[in-house]
Amino acid sequence: MKVISQIKLPVEKEMELFEKKFFESMSSKVALLNRITHYIVNRKGKQMRPMFVFLVAKMVSEGNVNERTYRGASVIELIHTATLVHDDVVDDSNRRRGFFSINALWKNKIAVLVGDYLLSKGLLLSIDNNDFDLLKIISVAVREMSEGELLQIEKARRLDITEAVYYDIIRQKTATLIAACCSLGAASVNPESPDVAKMRRFGELIGMAFQIKDDLFDYGTEKIGKPTGIDIKEQKMTLPLIYTLNTVSEKDQKWLINSVKNHNKDRKRVREVIDFVKDNGGLDYAVKRMKEFQKEALLLLQDYPESEYRDSLELMVNYVIERKK
Repeated sequence: MKVISQIKLPVEKEMELFEKKFFESMSSKVALLNRITHYIVNRKGKQMRPMFVFLVAKMVSEGNVNERTYRGASVIELIHTATLVHDDVVDDSNRRRGFFSINALWKNKIAVLVGDYLLSKGLLLSIDNNDFDLLKIISVAVREMSEGELLQIEKARRLDITEAVYYDIIRQKTATLIAACCSLGAASVNPESPDVAKMRRFGELIGMAFQIKDDLFDYGTEKIGKPTGIDIKEQKMTLPLIYTLNTVSEKDQKWLINSVKNHNKDRKRVREVIDFVKDNGGLDYAVKRMKEFQKEALLLLQDYPESEYRDSLELMVNYVIERKK
């Protein structure tokens, strides 16, 4: 059995019902919108985010979920989908999960409006049901995601990212949404309990580990095959590179910065940077930090009684850093 199917097993029924509710939450009186949202729903990914919502809700409440849990999962997925649609416009990307992106099929103007529509649908779903605590969780996540993206753009221009700033960027860009899923799951069944903050931290730690793993893929391993060097080409400062920059001689530092700034399209030079980072312990350091985040996340789960939901979340934490793509 695939790992994702195994993780999903304890919430399979909830996920089936969620899909129906999610599709209903996207409906509109405008035919074009319905055509586009239908296209989105039929090309969904692994749906890890709703899975987090249901698994956490069931773990902290001895197996219970309610209508708020379903709404929380729908809000997260609506907002997440809106950000993906907008991201494809920002990145001028024509593909998403192997399919054409919305902007590739319907142009940027429509894609931006569809993203806005999904965002408003998510917010209204919470407001109409007086789920103001859930709305606050998701609104904070949207704000942080925007700030994280802008912080990364600002820093990429100057290439002066410290390790602390890097963690700030990935916490906001990636981890905050997973943190929102986990705190939403807890808040939907145990509002105002300590579980909400604890599960937020749990999600944040998973998100940090997830992003570092993504950064490592850029350097390739035997299992992944050839390194891509895409982050270097895009002048993205990731943990292996930041660590290396901070530990090598001034001469090597200058060579690295010059390579990333002025030779990032030269394949041979990018390859040299990748090898240099590997040889100077950049990858080993990033793996070490990733495992520290993983360990801290697993420790938080020990506060809850053993259950199939906790097992699935443990499996999820391990999958995040062991995945091959």
